[in-house]
Amino acid sequence: MRRLSENKIILVTRPTRVAELKRRFSTRMQAKFYVSHLGQDFTDYEREDEHYATAVREAQQTIDELGRAQVIDRSFLTNYVFGPKDIVVVLGQDGLVANTVKYLNGQPVIGVNPDPARWDGQLLPFQMRDLAKVLSEVIERRRPTKAVTMAKATLNTGEVMYAVNDIFIGPRTHGSARYNISIGGRTNSQSSSGVIVSTGVGSTGWLKSLLTGAAGIVQNAGSQTAVKVQEELFAKHPPQLKKPATHATFSARSEFPWDADYLCFTVREPFPSKTTQASIVFGRITSKEPLVLVSQMPEQGVVFSDGIEHDFLEFRSGTRATISLAEKHGCLVV
Repeated sequence: MRRLSENKIILVTRPTRVAELKRRFSTRMQAKFYVSHLGQDFTDYEREDEHYATAVREAQQTIDELGRAQVIDRSFLTNYVFGPKDIVVVLGQDGLVANTVKYLNGQPVIGVNPDPARWDGQLLPFQMRDLAKVLSEVIERRRPTKAVTMAKATLNTGEVMYAVNDIFIGPRTHGSARYNISIGGRTNSQSSSGVIVSTGVGSTGWLKSLLTGAAGIVQNAGSQTAVKVQEELFAKHPPQLKKPATHATFSARSEFPWDADYLCFTVREPFPSKTTQASIVFGRITSKEPLVLVSQMPEQGVVFSDGIEHDFLEFRSGTRATISLAEKHGCLVV
């Protein structure tokens, strides 16, 4: 197979469970003893590790035949400088695709599922056998792509964070966050366990689980009061979110398009009191109506995206976070 490009093709990988255990226990044997001693089957860990290592070798060989390959672990994404003409191949789960895309600026991303029997994959449309064909078509610009709306958190400290799935604003630990929240001319002083902002891509993940939990609470509460509260909560819902029926059941379907011109936010466990309100708990963020939060937490306030808790921005007293649609889009190969 002839080389089609001299541009870099970046292969993004992730450590397996075996690799992470080896970091902790120094050797595979010590890791195996630890897992087996706790009654777990270490052979499943080993099968996953061997399968993934084989997939990495095959992917690198395929890339080497078509262009200039460079392999990077996900831990280096925050500091890696991608070129404008790079093509990115992500070998892993959905989360790895999201974690990669947020550091890019329109470069095409090919999501490859290395183990379809083990992993689902909303963002992994391809298998190893597809890689050579798809990569060739991307290099020759014959492969379609799909735009992905991203979220952006901008702090008054000058710091910025992007997200492909969702942004979390709240306490570092399990506790209550204190902040002012504003959108569309309305403002609340709130105490909650945090605010989640979801993109269309992320709407099948964290947002879906939050709405499913809310639906279950209302359904099992079985009271007209609960239904009334939930109807008010969903008064301004995105398309495809269905209003509850009077018998306290409703659909918690949360999905909205990947390229939607809005984001969706929800407040987790808002607590109304003499000094805090809970009338802003769910809604849309648009280009004309960003969401603004001002921290009232001296310590432990954070902003992080796409589930990467160690890559966070401090959200301490006086810090203002403006959540908006990002000026850039992700580019997923389909």
